[in-house]
Amino acid sequence: MTSRAVPDIPAVHLARVRELLKDGGRKLLGLVGPPGSGKSTLALALQQAFPEVSQVVPMDGFHLANVELQRLGRAGRKGAPDTFDGAGYLALLQRLRYQGANDTVYAPEFRREIEEPVAGAIPVFPQTRLVITEGNYLLLDGGHWTEIAALLDDVWYVEVDSRLRTDRLVQRHEQFGRSRQDALDWVAGTDERNARLIEATRPRARIVFRWDDI
Repeated sequence: MTSRAVPDIPAVHLARVRELLKDGGRKLLGLVGPPGSGKSTLALALQQAFPEVSQVVPMDGFHLANVELQRLGRAGRKGAPDTFDGAGYLALLQRLRYQGANDTVYAPEFRREIEEPVAGAIPVFPQTRLVITEGNYLLLDGGHWTEIAALLDDVWYVEVDSRLRTDRLVQRHEQFGRSRQDALDWVAGTDERNARLIEATRPRARIVFRWDDI
């Protein structure tokens, strides 16, 4: 993962992170945006810009397992808010907010090659000063999601040209096993329905990070 090429981040955004970190304490930076907006790319770029002090903790690790989605009848809309363990994600952020000096906190990671979360895959050490958490629903007003924003020191809304975003999603779904038509149908239905919900949270972000501006 760390060998993946990432774009340069504008100096103004790097300066914003440095300002966030200047008091020396633990900070949580949230990156929110619709599917395909480039949240994970930005998170990785920020981690590489601050390699000694940062760790990425994606919300995607809290996807419910496929067997549970099937039991609940939600497999056909995987990625919607109620297909995640929102309470679990909130609890993790609370642990990271108040992490003890001798504790390592382990976060789950979503593996696209198997379309499942894997527990305990990401260690966050007590000396980590910047936790970068990225996901769709950090600013959603409803359920356990409502409590997340208060735990974050800064929240950036990540957006990109909508056509590029949907093209990326189709390619991603094809890469991980869907046919071209199935990928198009999933993006037009499930992904875009979720995107509209996420876009409505944009005004709650502190700043908007646009890839088009780089």
